[in-house]
Amino acid sequence: MLTEALATDGLWLLVFAVLLAGLVRGFTGFGTAMVYLPFAGQVLDPVAVLVTLLVIDLFGPLPAVPRALRDGHPRDVLRLGAGALIGVPVGVAILVALNPETFRTAVSVLTLILLTLLVSGLRYRGHVGKPLIYGTGAIAGLFGGAVGLPGPPVILLYMARPLPVEVIRASTLLFLIVADILMLGVFGFRGLLAAGPLMVGALLILPYFAAVALGSYIFDPRHATIYRWTAYAIIAGSALGGLPIWD
Repeated sequence: MLTEALATDGLWLLVFAVLLAGLVRGFTGFGTAMVYLPFAGQVLDPVAVLVTLLVIDLFGPLPAVPRALRDGHPRDVLRLGAGALIGVPVGVAILVALNPETFRTAVSVLTLILLTLLVSGLRYRGHVGKPLIYGTGAIAGLFGGAVGLPGPPVILLYMARPLPVEVIRASTLLFLIVADILMLGVFGFRGLLAAGPLMVGALLILPYFAAVALGSYIFDPRHATIYRWTAYAIIAGSALGGLPIWD
């Protein structure tokens, strides 16, 4: 399996993708999927793309969990996770019906739409109560299961609230770990965890881990705007490059 994983076509592109994605994740708390998926969709089938993403995205950020538990809102994260428990199985059912080109298009277009919403400053101005939190979790789970993007709905929810950047960053990181665990469970139940993609994901853990550690190390809350706009630029470039029109 290791030999086959090392012989994967486009492995170099996957390594480059996780280095960029890990750096963004380290200094923003989100963005792994938005950076990695458009690259990975060019060389792997949709299910394999998400399996490799789940492996790297679950283990890579673990060193940041203790700090995230201190800075974040674990109770809200559990409510989001409860909502995702409903959305993830529906999303995975959609995923298995997508062909590679449709998947790549959906990932890139959805990434650009969500990025535009983040950059535009469009925010929900109403009351953020428990029903909205559960509902956001369900939508995030749907997006996660279908195209591997559980983070943006949660990010938009948190940015609608007057919270410090450290809280948003930490809570988002914790939710993404919860979402990954749920998605792994659903993938396993449906028999989608093939050995090949799991091994490829395992190979990508080390470079991703290093990039996340570097991003976390250089993150400075005093310059959060600079980090955020750098992440936006990387995400936009990845999404545009992942569109099938360049083939």
